[in-house]
Amino acid sequence: MMDKKETRDLNAASRAAWEANAGFWDEKQGDLGNASHREQIAPAALRLLNVQPGEIVLDAACGNGVFARKLAALGAQVVGFDFSPAMIENARRYAAQSEHRGRMRFQVMDATDEAQLLTLGAGRFDAVVSLMALMDMPEIAPLCRAARRLLKPEGRFIFAVVHPCFNSAPGIVRVMEEEDREGEIVEAHSLKMSRYLTGGAAKGLAIIGQPAAQYYFHRPLHELLNTCFDAGFVLDQIDEPPIPQRERRRDSWASYNDIPPFFLARLR
Repeated sequence: MMDKKETRDLNAASRAAWEANAGFWDEKQGDLGNASHREQIAPAALRLLNVQPGEIVLDAACGNGVFARKLAALGAQVVGFDFSPAMIENARRYAAQSEHRGRMRFQVMDATDEAQLLTLGAGRFDAVVSLMALMDMPEIAPLCRAARRLLKPEGRFIFAVVHPCFNSAPGIVRVMEEEDREGEIVEAHSLKMSRYLTGGAAKGLAIIGQPAAQYYFHRPLHELLNTCFDAGFVLDQIDEPPIPQRERRRDSWASYNDIPPFFLARLR
C-alpha cells in the first residue's frame, strides 16, 4: 500500500501526463469517441445506466466529455469533472457547440480528493459514472466513498476499466502462433500471464504516439470490488462486452475476439 506522499506524487505525475496528452487524446477521440468507446464501452455503460430524461448524472474523470454528451442527448442533466484543466477545456468547447449545452456543466476536480467531491452536494445525483478512469487513479477509495454520499437513495454507480484479468495485469503478453494444417497456415491467439494478484503502478501508452506515457494502477478484481463494497455499495450487474467482429490484424485486440478487454460494473 502506498503512503500519502507517494500517492500525492503519483497523482501529480498522472495529471501532468494527461495534461500533455489532452490535445492528442482529443484528436483521437473527437466528438464521438474512438471505436472501442463507440462499439463496446459506451453501449454497455448505457445499458447498465438506463438513464432517464431529467436524471442528474455525475461523470467522474470525464475527459473531453464524450460520454457526458451522450447522456445529455438522452435528456440527462450532467455534471462532469476531470483533474486535467486541458481536458475540461476541450469538454467545454464541445459542449458550447452542442444543442444540449444547457444540460452539461464541467469543472476541474480531483477524484482522489474526497472533501472536494462532496462539495458537489450530498444526495444530489441519480447516478455516478466513471468510464475508463479508475485504473488511472493511484487510489479509488475516496471516489467510491464520495459517490456513495453523492447519490440519492437507490442511486447507481457504473464504472468501466481495462479488464483486470486480461488487459491490465503486469506481465500480460499477447501471443500469436501459426500452424500448418495440411498446407493451410492457421493462426491461434492467446494470452500469457506471469502475475495477477500483485497490484501497483506502471507506465504505458493508451494510444500509440501519444506525447507522454501515463500511469496505470492495476487492481485485481477482489481489490477493485471490495473497495466499492467497503464504501457501502452492493454489486448489481457486470458486463464484459465482446470485441465486434471486424477484419483481424495481428497487432489488434480484434484478433482475440473471445477475450474481453474491458470490465464494467453497476453498483447500488
